[in-house]
Amino acid sequence: MDIRVEGLTIAYGNVVAVSDLDLDIRHGELLVLLGPSGCGKTTTMRCIAGLEQARAGRISIGDRPVVDVARGVEVPANKRNIGMVFQSYAIWPHMTVAENVGFPLRVQRHPAREIARQVEATLALVGLEGFGGRGASKLSGGQMQRVALARSLVMRPAVLLLDEPLSNLDAKLRDRLRFELRAIQLEAGVTSIFVTHDQREALALADRIAVMRDGKIVQLGAPRDLYLEPNSPFVADFLGAVNVFDAEVIGAADEDRHFDVRLAGGEIVRGRPSAGFVPPQSGRIAVAIRPESIGLKPVGEVAEGPNILPARVQVASFLGSQTAYRLRLASGMILETANADTGIPFDKGDALAAILTPDSVSLLPARDQ
Repeated sequence: MDIRVEGLTIAYGNVVAVSDLDLDIRHGELLVLLGPSGCGKTTTMRCIAGLEQARAGRISIGDRPVVDVARGVEVPANKRNIGMVFQSYAIWPHMTVAENVGFPLRVQRHPAREIARQVEATLALVGLEGFGGRGASKLSGGQMQRVALARSLVMRPAVLLLDEPLSNLDAKLRDRLRFELRAIQLEAGVTSIFVTHDQREALALADRIAVMRDGKIVQLGAPRDLYLEPNSPFVADFLGAVNVFDAEVIGAADEDRHFDVRLAGGEIVRGRPSAGFVPPQSGRIAVAIRPESIGLKPVGEVAEGPNILPARVQVASFLGSQTAYRLRLASGMILETANADTGIPFDKGDALAAILTPDSVSLLPARDQ
């Protein structure tokens, strides 16, 4: 089922949590609502589920309106055919795995034979074949989360909503379950909304990401597009660009649409406007530089020139597949890198040159725009 949200506003007294939000979610798509705490992402999802009431707007699932404030439509949560997976597993420890998964079907009074068949098939889908008779209290955290997912899928929902379902797991298990969860969602073909504040989680799971701030969607698009073409310093920073600087334009565009800009510390770099942004002929802008796009060379191996910034290593952190460096530029500004392929380990205090390609320097609107 596709989902359409139109003009959604949710408020608690005078506090507006979601403001005039529009969103179309395609059939079979996994859309991630991403943003900091308090941005309205969970409130939006809960309103789609029927757990929060809208002050204004309309929500349709397929061709069926489930919320239409102007017409007084408010379909109860239990009649929207929506499955939900919460941050807490909400697994009943006194029941077996099969009893937990089959509970929604028993409530709907399905025949016992049909319940057993659907439970077995759904447990297979989430990788828990043979676990039906096991006591739920004897499961690991990852297994409990799979049971919670199976319980939501067994009822064949039109929409699956997931509210930070992996946040209680340890980092290694969370990384593994991201891919397994994505595989399950694709196989089930169910339209899904996933809420998180973890940008790595969003990038790994989503067909599209809606970045939210202050109750509004500030950018919507495919993960790669948002990562490489953020439309604001907020989106660039939230999706992992540690290096976001204030700057000003000091030159017109060249034939490749590259502009010369001066960073707040005085360094001059050449960059490319992010999609949809037209830099002013002069005036303040912002610059975002991805840590992994910065090349590093010993000072003596590279000549001076555009986008070559002398620096000293302040901190070096070996991370296995890459080494992260915190560099101090001559102006005192800090540049974060995550460099995988120099072949040269640098230590604290080493002088080096940070090398930027113009296409890796994203020019964005100023922070307060």
